[in-house]
Amino acid sequence: MAESGATLLARLAAVVGPGHVLTASADIEPYLIDWRGRYRGATPAVVKPGSTDEVAEVVRACAELRVPIVPQGGNTGMCGGATPHADGREIVLALSRMNRVRGVDTANATITAEAGVTLHAVQQAATDAGLYFPLSLASEGSCTIGGNLSTNAGGTAVLRFGNTRDLALGLEVVMADGQVWNGLRGLRKDNTGYDLKQLFIGAEGTLGIVTAAVLKLFPAPTARVTGLAGVTDVAQAVALLGMMKHTLGDRLTGFELISDFALALSRKHHPDLPDPLPGQPWCVLLQADATGEASTLHAQVEDALAQAVERGAARDAVVAQSQDQADRLWALRENISEAQRREGPNVKHDISLPVSAISDFLARSEAALTRALPGVRFVVFGHLGDGNLHYNLSAPLGVEAYSFMNNAPAANRIVHDLVAAAGGSISAEHGIGQLKRDELARYKSALELDLMRRVKAALDPAGLLNPGKVL
Repeated sequence: MAESGATLLARLAAVVGPGHVLTASADIEPYLIDWRGRYRGATPAVVKPGSTDEVAEVVRACAELRVPIVPQGGNTGMCGGATPHADGREIVLALSRMNRVRGVDTANATITAEAGVTLHAVQQAATDAGLYFPLSLASEGSCTIGGNLSTNAGGTAVLRFGNTRDLALGLEVVMADGQVWNGLRGLRKDNTGYDLKQLFIGAEGTLGIVTAAVLKLFPAPTARVTGLAGVTDVAQAVALLGMMKHTLGDRLTGFELISDFALALSRKHHPDLPDPLPGQPWCVLLQADATGEASTLHAQVEDALAQAVERGAARDAVVAQSQDQADRLWALRENISEAQRREGPNVKHDISLPVSAISDFLARSEAALTRALPGVRFVVFGHLGDGNLHYNLSAPLGVEAYSFMNNAPAANRIVHDLVAAAGGSISAEHGIGQLKRDELARYKSALELDLMRRVKAALDPAGLLNPGKVL
């Protein structure tokens, strides 16, 4: 190792303790590959600070020696944003030790949590205080609040509560020079100039390293009802969404679209899961929450779905009669990504569109992709309520999955061009990372890209924070 490298490791060990600077191959291996197995990098060390002051000292040391940093939370990202590059120049800053809930303010309905706290732990802390944190993802047991903020994670409750951006009131951020910005204000009104926290949410650690956040909490629902409806096509699903929103109002928390192939794939790899509505071309999984009598909400959801079937907005429907049934219905949806991973590589798209444009987009994209890639299989699911689709492509039967991935550039061009033409976005909730960096340059205007580069240059002039990601 070069003398400067040895000097840096010694300085880092003095800051965080020798046991929290990992250099052995076996120790650093889990930090070098992304969850999907698409990217593998290298690093001289994984550094695990235990406090904001330690993060600041680590960043200062790296800044002085011009060593780039890749922040990493739960390493559950989909776009390689937390994976170092293969040149081995970057250290990985793992924030898992920063796992403290600093406080819950029940009167203000806020929670202050460090970046390494898992999403599930935040949910549990809120529950323990008699409140509710609504962000919910399939990876909530391992993803962290810092990662959720850095990618502006969405999940299943965006329809009612918004993305992570909408749930954050204040941040604590270590800047590229090691200064600490303390913006941990739990205010819902603060009109004192630029809303600086918004720069760091969704920036994937390229502008600063989020070390803690103040997050909104809500009254805990006392009633929760889950239903599954079968529909003929996506146009019918959109009509059903309109009916449910009109009938249930803001009690409608989630509205998930699942294709028959996606559902079959989930059950193939999790055969213990139910098949409550066999033979449906598409299914909608919906959830309603309320503070009130559970029996009242249950009756309202059952009645709303019965009316939808009568009026032709659904083919059939079932409502979970217990929490166990509800959990098993949700498992059908939440296990799709894991099922895909077991099937092998597939071309993934995390896109958003106006809800009104989704049906036409799907028709156009299926026709274009079938022409270009005969036999391609479509794994379509996502958050129809907020227009976010996971539009994934599996290899045709008999075609090896890894070789099929050679078609990814052509497939991306077809899908993303159609998304752009419909006024949509090529990234809804997974971020840009290294996967979509070049695609971003194609679909952002020259002015937008220039403004983003100016912000990056102002906050990280040496380009040491997660280089090669986003921009």
